[in-house]
Amino acid sequence: MRVSRFLSSAAALAFIQAVLASDVIDLTPATFDSTVNPESLMLVEFFAPWCGHCKALAPHYEEAATALKEKNIKLAKVNCVDEADLCQSNGIQGYPTLRVYRNGEYTEYTGPRKADGIIGYMTKQSLPAVSEVTKDNFDDFKTADKLVAIAFVSSSTDAPAAEFSATASKHRDDYLFGLSTDPEVAAAAGVTPPAIVVFRSFDEPQTEYPYPIASAQVKDIETWIGDLSIPIIDEVGADNYQTYASSGKPLAYLFVDPTDEKHDEYVNAIKPVAAKYKGKINFVWIDAIKYGDHARALNLLESKWPSFVIQDLQKQLKYPFDQSKDLTAEAAEEQVELFLDHKLEPQLKSQPIPEVQDEPVFNLVGKQFEEIVLDDERDVFVEFYASWCGHCKRLKPTWDSLGEHFAGLKDRITIAKMEATENDLPPSVPFRISGFPTLKFKPAGTHDFIDYDGDRSLESLIAFVEENAKNPLDPKVPFGNSTPAQEGEQVVMEDGHRHEEL
Repeated sequence: MRVSRFLSSAAALAFIQAVLASDVIDLTPATFDSTVNPESLMLVEFFAPWCGHCKALAPHYEEAATALKEKNIKLAKVNCVDEADLCQSNGIQGYPTLRVYRNGEYTEYTGPRKADGIIGYMTKQSLPAVSEVTKDNFDDFKTADKLVAIAFVSSSTDAPAAEFSATASKHRDDYLFGLSTDPEVAAAAGVTPPAIVVFRSFDEPQTEYPYPIASAQVKDIETWIGDLSIPIIDEVGADNYQTYASSGKPLAYLFVDPTDEKHDEYVNAIKPVAAKYKGKINFVWIDAIKYGDHARALNLLESKWPSFVIQDLQKQLKYPFDQSKDLTAEAAEEQVELFLDHKLEPQLKSQPIPEVQDEPVFNLVGKQFEEIVLDDERDVFVEFYASWCGHCKRLKPTWDSLGEHFAGLKDRITIAKMEATENDLPPSVPFRISGFPTLKFKPAGTHDFIDYDGDRSLESLIAFVEENAKNPLDPKVPFGNSTPAQEGEQVVMEDGHRHEEL
């Protein structure tokens, strides 16, 4: 027992010493730009002290910072509770958020969360984004990845070398980039410099940049490569979903049972439709058995395959093909045409409207969203949660207490909650939910929403409501058709109970 206590004390002391001698830089509004902008490479973590994932990351982040210091790669962090305005101005919506900064410009960190993984990822980031391509490595290099982009120029200072290199630096995690000044390599590729060529292991194996090459900018090059990175139709899964999500284009899913002997027939039938609308909508096929829950989330409620659905990824709206009808290539094309012509209505998922509201917090469902939340007469504070979310479960008693705190003012303010995985938001709402819990406040008289990014204590939540509410929150102040309560008078509230006014 004494040995165990000694070891625990020693470990605690080691941790304290490590924190005191931290190689992670603490950033504040006063130091953020001056520290981050001059660095050619820096990793910044935006965290909240109460966040479990942040606590788990902390020792690995410290270890990586110490190891990478030898390579002159700096790691920094921002406490989003102490520096809430800084985090809000940087668009931070979840914790931890990690970003790789290069002279003030950032890309999202997509690497591992363990020390060795962070070290390896950031070391790779420090290497050149563009590899030299010669006649000796050309054949191997152009097939080294699913998509490889090579710039052929007479000199490394000729256009579009600079813009190509800037594109490579921005997308080094996404694609493989090379540059060649060797005329023999250009001849082997069948192009005349200057040129940019994308080599792919799918669809057309070689595609040359078709626009004026001398004036090509980063935005032009990255958009062109981004379009080419997505096949006409491909299987989608956890490893490549983000490619489609980040494209910004609607996504058309063909759900098929991979054990069905007609599986290939279904995919090949839809491929001409996918080719016709490439650039406007991305097409994928997906394992309906493995991802049955995803099918239901897209409002395909029957286990009937093949099935087809279009999802507007930006607005998170779903347009399923009627599962009572037979799916053909012609029917799918008609669905796409109607979608592109804005003649399809999205199908919104909603739980049934509760018969009673007997909790301190209003149980909101999709069918009632506009009626309740967009009510001009009331201030409304909504928690968007998921039943499986641990953070949401921990917030529940505090959120219930918030509802109880304002229970006597239900004619002025609504404290609500909505199970966001079971209820869709209507198209009229100017946001979509991407993490749980998400807390949004809608002041009375507006349809604007204010994000809550503070700590999740009852006191902070009450203070936030009092700061942002448009309606008076003192029951003695008249509101609407009501009259102020007199001292000692009993007031009947909306919950049907009598409350002594103090």
